[in-house]
Amino acid sequence: MDRFAQLWADVVKLWSKYGGSYLAGMQNTLVLALVGTVLGCLIGLICGVLNTIPYSRKDHFIKRFFLRLIRAVIRIYVEVFRGTPMVLQAVFFYYGLPYFTNNAVKFTSIWLVSIVVVSINTGAYMAESVRGGIISVDKGQTEGATAIGMTHWQSMVHVILPQAVRNIIPQIGNNFIINVKDTSVMFIIGFPEFFSAHRAAVGASYLYFPSATVEMVGYLTMTLLSSFLLRWVERKMDGSSNYELVQEDQLTMTAGNYSHPNRGTPFDETSKEYRPGKEDGE
Repeated sequence: MDRFAQLWADVVKLWSKYGGSYLAGMQNTLVLALVGTVLGCLIGLICGVLNTIPYSRKDHFIKRFFLRLIRAVIRIYVEVFRGTPMVLQAVFFYYGLPYFTNNAVKFTSIWLVSIVVVSINTGAYMAESVRGGIISVDKGQTEGATAIGMTHWQSMVHVILPQAVRNIIPQIGNNFIINVKDTSVMFIIGFPEFFSAHRAAVGASYLYFPSATVEMVGYLTMTLLSSFLLRWVERKMDGSSNYELVQEDQLTMTAGNYSHPNRGTPFDETSKEYRPGKEDGE
């Protein structure tokens, strides 16, 4: 118990002295994760849609060539950025580009390069998620959209994508939570996120474990709140399970409730036209 009391005292000491740095780091982490996830989803959406454009041998050679080229480029992009750590991607963009271009191409903003790295990394994962979400939609819906005269883009925008996006909402939330944690690697290029605040506090106080405890609680709080909000968004997108409003629509016909003002309907027992056994010659 003495050790826990000492840990609590050290945590209070750290927070009283470096609480502002911790909070600023948490804010930067959330902003970077949110912006990177949104831009990554847009990149993934574009890649997923381009990767699922259908073509056949009957199509023109130029169309088939460009679609194959696009798919090859997307495949290389996905494999490279999914197969390498984000920390090395940050190093390459921030230090590698000036190295290979003799400082002709370089990022002058830490925020910009961090957003680029997180967005491109997230886009590589979302590209496959979007492709899977599009494929998961029943093929008959695409055929039905084509049957009523919709083009591929019209059916994609109005029929396929709304369902695909709903299917991949959990994956979008999962990527956001991953980004909240993985942005900690951006300390390698000097980005002032939550983990860099921990490193600064440790360097000044030498209280490594108490500071790590603050970090753990902070990351857990951010991820739990994110999970709660994402589940709330999912419930909102699902809509209400109560369908009573449908019956209140004036255009909704319920059997037995409607009759012609003068002669009723053949389906209403109170109608003058309702004659049991009339078809039998009675």
